[in-house]
Amino acid sequence: MAYYRNNTPPPDPALVQELTRQQQEMQQRVLIRKPDFDLQLIAGCDSSFIGEDTILSVFVLLTYPELEVVEKVWHHGPVELPYIPGFLAFREAPNLLQAYRKLQQKPDLIMVDGHGISHPRRLGIATHLGLHLQKPTMGVAKKVLVGKYTEPAAAKGSISPLVYKNEVIANVLRTKYNIKPVFVSPGHLMDLDAATEIALACATKYKLPEPTRLADHYAAVFKQEVK
Repeated sequence: MAYYRNNTPPPDPALVQELTRQQQEMQQRVLIRKPDFDLQLIAGCDSSFIGEDTILSVFVLLTYPELEVVEKVWHHGPVELPYIPGFLAFREAPNLLQAYRKLQQKPDLIMVDGHGISHPRRLGIATHLGLHLQKPTMGVAKKVLVGKYTEPAAAKGSISPLVYKNEVIANVLRTKYNIKPVFVSPGHLMDLDAATEIALACATKYKLPEPTRLADHYAAVFKQEVK
C-alpha cells in the first residue's frame, strides 16, 4: 500500500469524492463583492493541531481601527477528518465554529490565518468560514497554495497580483520593509481591494496583521494550557 503522510494510508476515495462534491456546491454560493459594513469590530482566528488527533482554535476580537483587544476565546476538540491536501478547511472549520460561538460580541469582519479564494477550488478556510457564518471574511496566508506572482517592491504597502488560471485571486502584500510578503485574498462577502486595504491598516509593527498575529500568539499560549 502507498503511504501518504506520517505513514498514514491514502485517503478514502469515496470521502475525497464527497468532499469535492461539497466544495463544488459551496463554490456556487461564494460572493466576492465590496463589503457592506461599518467596520468597528474585527476578529482574527487561527487553528493549531496538538498531535494528530486534537485541534485548538482561537478567535481574538479587536476594535477597528484602534486594534485594541476586546475578547479572546478558544475551543479544542478531536479532529474529525484525516489530512487531505486541498480539503484542510473541512478539518479546521468545525472547531473554529465552536470557538466562534463563545464570542460575546460578534465581529463585522473575520480575518483568517489562511486562504480565501486563493485555493485550487476557491475554497480556503476563510471562504469556508464565511459561507458557514454568512459573515464577511478574508484570508491572510504566509505561503502560496496556487498561482504565480512577481515579488512586490521592498517598501511597505507594495503589492503584486497572484494570478491563477488568468484570474487575480489574491494580492501579494509587503506589510513590512524588505520582509517576506503575505497573501491576502477575499473569503466571502468581501472584495480584494477592501481585504488588501484592511490587511495593510492592521499591519502595525509586524509582518502579520494584528488580528491574525494575536490569534497565532494566543493559539500557542492556550496550547500550553491544554497540554
